[in-house]
Amino acid sequence: MASTTKYVGGLGLAAGIGVLAAAAAVVAGAPSDLPVMDGVPTAAADEVGMSAARLERLDRVMQAYVDRREVAGAVSLVARRGKVVHFSTFGNRDAEAGAPMGHDTIFRIASMTKPVASVALMMLYEEGRFQLRDPIAKWLPEFADMQVASDATYQELGRARFRTEQASQPITVQHLLTHTAGLSNTYRGITKPDFDAIAPQREPGDTLDAFVTRLSALPLNFHPGERWEYGRATDLVGRLVEVISGMRFDRFLQERIFEPLDMVDTHFYLPADKLDRFAALYRPAEGGGLALMEAPAADSRWVRGPHTYFSGAGGLVSTARDYFRFQQMMLNGGALDGVRILGRRTVELMTLNHVGDQEVWLVGPGYGFGLGYAVVQDPGAAAMPYSPGAYFWWGAYNTTFWVDPREELVGILLTQLRPYTHLNIRQDLATLTYQAIVD
Repeated sequence: MASTTKYVGGLGLAAGIGVLAAAAAVVAGAPSDLPVMDGVPTAAADEVGMSAARLERLDRVMQAYVDRREVAGAVSLVARRGKVVHFSTFGNRDAEAGAPMGHDTIFRIASMTKPVASVALMMLYEEGRFQLRDPIAKWLPEFADMQVASDATYQELGRARFRTEQASQPITVQHLLTHTAGLSNTYRGITKPDFDAIAPQREPGDTLDAFVTRLSALPLNFHPGERWEYGRATDLVGRLVEVISGMRFDRFLQERIFEPLDMVDTHFYLPADKLDRFAALYRPAEGGGLALMEAPAADSRWVRGPHTYFSGAGGLVSTARDYFRFQQMMLNGGALDGVRILGRRTVELMTLNHVGDQEVWLVGPGYGFGLGYAVVQDPGAAAMPYSPGAYFWWGAYNTTFWVDPREELVGILLTQLRPYTHLNIRQDLATLTYQAIVD
């Protein structure tokens, strides 16, 4: 059986689920259950209005996913009122090598990069560099005269797959941050084949500048602001950061966000000396179990050079510790440990719904979308226990987080699996966290 790892007095204790259950009555919920880690303040569950016994359900359910070989390993973290009350590891970071999951394991967080990139751009907003309704063509002139694709008529099909017309309005900064710009993407839309042909990082040495230029040559899928459509808009957010700030995107994040917040293990490309903490990536195997998709090795695209493409849409690797610090900063209204990244009102603006009643199809009913975050509008329609106003996102390799200002709550789950939508593990993290709130 794979093991669940907790810490007692700062020392590692690996225990199977039966041993863990036997020990739970003695130590569950005490701060000594949690890892001693710089930048991770801890508390006993009852100090922040949660039940230690109920949080043990979270351990059992996460462990069961490992035991059923649905995920190779996972790290889960729950914090309330600024204190971590649950921080557990399950299974292996690299099953082939028999390497156990650690609290400091480094994961591909994919689209959980988007909130980080969005915060970076909003830092420049706070410096008076732009307004949300400004056309992006002020800084990216290649987007000044966009066309919109629509189905070709029967008579036109022999000459082209689609017809085009002038966009009804310019793409604005707000459109990029809310995924309402109409940009061609790899998910769906009439221009999907054209996007696939110019997708980012197809060739060594690609850059944000080069990709953005290629993208600007494709027509939009719909008029800006007309509807919500997920895609690579946050890569353009990263490019805007570069042009407006005069700094390369990776350096801006490093100097303005990662270093101030002490996010020591968050990178666009993992340094080789940290490979021994990098998680393997898996896919479901035919007939059950898991198959290796990418080993945590130097030839991983998240490690190897050239290091030239810094994707705001999905390029970062990180740890539970680092990502907790980032989202706790957001929950605190833009500051953490005496360091202010954003003003409180900017955080509030980012986490409001900016898309009205447009369908956020990727998450389903009950949600809106803010500036880089999905936002809970109606928990009943969402069929989840989040509070109205909670905000969240996830990543393509089965990573997720949410922030609930009403309950002063942060939840994070990191695994490495694609595809993953056949599992309820992300939803289970939320359900089992909220049921442990007892105040």
